[in-house]
Amino acid sequence: MKTIITFLKPYYIHIIIAYTLTFVELVTDLLFPLFLGIIINNGILPGNEQQVIAWGTAMLIITFITFASGIVNSFYASHISVQFAYRLREKLFNDIQRFTFEQLSKFPSSQLVTHFTNDVRQVQNTIFMALRIMARAPFLVLGSVVMALIVNVKIASIFIVTVPLLVLFLFFVLNKGSAMFELVQRKVDDVNRIIQENISGMRTIRSFVRVKFENRRFMQTNRSLAKETTTSFRFVEASMPILFLGMNISILFILAFGHFELSAGQTTVGDVVAIINYALRTAMAISLFTFITLAFSRAKASIERIDRVLQEEEITLQRFDTNISQIDGAITFSNVSFQYENAKKPTLRNVSFHIAARSTTAIIGATGSGKSTLFKLIPRLYELNEGDIHIDGRNLNSYDISFIRNEIGYVPQYSLLFSGTIRDNIAFGKQDATDEEIIQAAKDAQIHATIMQFPQQYETEIGQRGVTLSGGQQQRLSIARALIRQPKILMLDDSTSAIDLQTERQLLQALTAYDCTIVMITQKISTAKRADQIIIIDNGKVVATGSDSHLREHSSLYRHIIESQTEVTVDAI
Repeated sequence: MKTIITFLKPYYIHIIIAYTLTFVELVTDLLFPLFLGIIINNGILPGNEQQVIAWGTAMLIITFITFASGIVNSFYASHISVQFAYRLREKLFNDIQRFTFEQLSKFPSSQLVTHFTNDVRQVQNTIFMALRIMARAPFLVLGSVVMALIVNVKIASIFIVTVPLLVLFLFFVLNKGSAMFELVQRKVDDVNRIIQENISGMRTIRSFVRVKFENRRFMQTNRSLAKETTTSFRFVEASMPILFLGMNISILFILAFGHFELSAGQTTVGDVVAIINYALRTAMAISLFTFITLAFSRAKASIERIDRVLQEEEITLQRFDTNISQIDGAITFSNVSFQYENAKKPTLRNVSFHIAARSTTAIIGATGSGKSTLFKLIPRLYELNEGDIHIDGRNLNSYDISFIRNEIGYVPQYSLLFSGTIRDNIAFGKQDATDEEIIQAAKDAQIHATIMQFPQQYETEIGQRGVTLSGGQQQRLSIARALIRQPKILMLDDSTSAIDLQTERQLLQALTAYDCTIVMITQKISTAKRADQIIIIDNGKVVATGSDSHLREHSSLYRHIIESQTEVTVDAI
């Protein structure tokens, strides 16, 4: 509820207007049965035409006031609810943008998509109902009871018994329904996850002939969602017949008691008709509670899920004005250890090494040895647990986080391209990049010639996630995106795995023209031996460092890696 109030604060004037109109609509609606009773008692039964015209005119006026108030109220309710949803989605997006990798790992992407779509929409619809009918309904019940008591206390006393019981029943439905719809939203997450996995992995699914298996998996998850949704809707919707039963019984008692009062001369026909009208309004308002309860239950579950994202603690990164315009690119790890949250053991343990500025370093090791994790610590995508990292002899934490990331060109292990043109994707690395810079970066990344073969060349649309390009083309575009920044530290995380050896040699040769420190993770010995220094990581530890010739002589693990790739002994090479 705190989140909703926070996002509604800028619209408090609009909310006041909306609720004022609701109050006007409520008052005029409550006056109608009273006027109806008066016109019957003073005009119709006595045959007084003037009374009929006078009170009929009054009833017509309040009808138009009710109509006008409802129209304007709907306008404000729509405006407030839409703006609320807009600001909430914007806040969600901004918060997710500043999340660390550790925080992102807590929320599956399918769940975040559900927050932006289904959850926000549920809350938006509920806010509209709150401004339009949710506040009006309970006051209409209360007002109808009060007005009925004013007309005739004896007959209307039946309300005092039935209405509180029905309200207590509604609170029970609300609490139970909220828990049930929380489960429904989790099932929606599961369905979104499978859909997302299938769309992104359709090529793999078809290659392995797993279409039928994925269909069964989706049907099972979809069936579970349908089952939970049906159960939840049935439970909440079942409250409507119960509410109507309670109110209809009340009306029957009012009619019976009214008949006795009329026979005894203790009331009038107009009073009985007015009370019946108030009873019908109460029944109508209570019937709305079913929809309100349904909406509120779903919204409560949705806002609690959104709150878990919004309340995620913001990691405050220290910022220092170091007055440094650029770096040289020397990197030093000193006894660095890192363990992922909920992991059973550290991924990196007491890692120490030094990389000279403007040198080329290759990092090799078995899959899962911690190479990519080591990379992510340099731009502070994760915060290390122990030890220190220094850039040019200065502790990494003493640099402004934006500054140090702008000095780094990072090409991740799995290339991620965005919907748009080839030009847009390369220029993503530098917002004010010129055409000459874009072309030069593409040439150095060995992708320019390929781009020129496309019909639209640099204006070619590449599709979502670059699905229209081969793996090697995606990798080279990612490298061009990093090169256009003219980084002082270029980090390549196995970024040439899909590139042929000749193109890779040309790429590495082009990189020598860049005034930067190059650090690359690779599985290819042919690539690693070109580096000034090779670092071997095994099981989260640095087990050897040195040049190719040094490691051939002193590292049995390095010799084993060479032999596994060449199928000949090192001595024979």
